[in-house]
Amino acid sequence: QVPLVESGGGLVQAGGSRRLSCASSGRAFSTYTVGWFRQAPGKERDFVARINWSGGSASYADSVKDRFTISRDNAKNTVYLQMNSLLPEDTAVYWCAAGVVSSMREDDYKYWGQGTQVTVSS
Repeated sequence: QVPLVESGGGLVQAGGSRRLSCASSGRAFSTYTVGWFRQAPGKERDFVARINWSGGSASYADSVKDRFTISRDNAKNTVYLQMNSLLPEDTAVYWCAAGVVSSMREDDYKYWGQGTQVTVSS
């Protein structure tokens, strides 16, 4: 098992910033690709960003490209999602997930956190 715990959600004004963290006590965490996904009210869950095991490769959904940055600190077993220039449409529950392949597909991620709510006020 690779347990994941998200934190950092909360209420932020449009145009503001927020950093989400995904921490794991799993010893294999640093070998996994980690993705961020989100689900807005009444919407399906969507891919946001992913980062490979070393942090050398990252991908983003078009909706967040140039606004969000994913990074990781394997020494701390933590992956981050820095969210800048937030928009009301970014309001969602955000999950981190870990998998063995570098992917944008939910099915390729085996381990999921509990989710954290991000609310962007307009």
